[in-house]
Amino acid sequence: MSPSAHVTPLQRVSDTEAAAWHQIVAASTAHDLPGVPAPDPGQIHAQLTQPALGSRRLTWLATASDGAPVGVAGLRLFTSPGQQHLAELELHVDPAHRRLGTGSLLLSAVVAASRAEGRRSLVVTTAADSPGEVFSERHGFRRALTLDHLMLRLDDLDVAELLRIADAEHSGYRLTGWTGTVPDELADAFAAAKNAMNDMPVGDLDYGSVAWDAERVRAMGKVVADRGDTLLTIAAVHEDGTMAGYTEIVLPQGSGPRAQQYDTAVVPVHRRHGLGLWVKAAMARRLRSEHPGVVEIETDNADDNVHMLAVNHRLGFRSYRRTREFQLDVPTT
Repeated sequence: MSPSAHVTPLQRVSDTEAAAWHQIVAASTAHDLPGVPAPDPGQIHAQLTQPALGSRRLTWLATASDGAPVGVAGLRLFTSPGQQHLAELELHVDPAHRRLGTGSLLLSAVVAASRAEGRRSLVVTTAADSPGEVFSERHGFRRALTLDHLMLRLDDLDVAELLRIADAEHSGYRLTGWTGTVPDELADAFAAAKNAMNDMPVGDLDYGSVAWDAERVRAMGKVVADRGDTLLTIAAVHEDGTMAGYTEIVLPQGSGPRAQQYDTAVVPVHRRHGLGLWVKAAMARRLRSEHPGVVEIETDNADDNVHMLAVNHRLGFRSYRRTREFQLDVPTT
């Protein structure tokens, strides 16, 4: 069937356009990911209108012949050295308007923009065994990474065991924590620890790497705060003053009882001391104490990240769904 939608690039996203975007994402999520909460309207608005860290965004809206919004696409163009070859796609079509060519029209606009911006790699995340996976493969994307999504129910935890892990002594290390932007006295050490994320398993993705410094970690804290989310961090600090490992949790604006895991990393020289489990247990204890309305944490791990999967299962995370990352090698001519 020939496409019946019209695709328009959005220069500055209006409140009306942000509301339409949320409507489409909510319908798409409910259809493809039953049980997964759709983003809050405020989250969508902030995502579309607030600056992001190390990237900029292009957006498109597809409308039917009567002007009703039926699809959206967002293209995140990474701008940091080490990732300037990379773009990331988000694409949603209202389930009631699928198989009419709307997704293909949106993707054509995205690929053309990726080529014009000099990007060689376009990545997209889809639910495993979903219509998005079929769509990606049909349009030439190749499967590059499988992610196992896990959930920790805080009210199902063995509290005594949690406290035992969180309170355990680790000779030469101490725990510290903060809310929002990292304190100035820890910024350099935190940035050095952040660089440990560059060796995380990424399958066959051409993902590049990111160099962290104090300015970048401060900017990250500001980006999270500006979109209305709350960033919590627990870190293990070695007696020599270096940061050995950390874990981050984000409480999304208006998202209710579910927290999102961000990075967890242990610096290579400090591995095999149980620090990953230690900081994650301390974070779970902190959430139970300071944020009793939060009842679950969602995280994801590459399915070949055996160590972190073991840490999460040890703490009580359980698998509940899988996603796959696909990559399109963008033609340069």
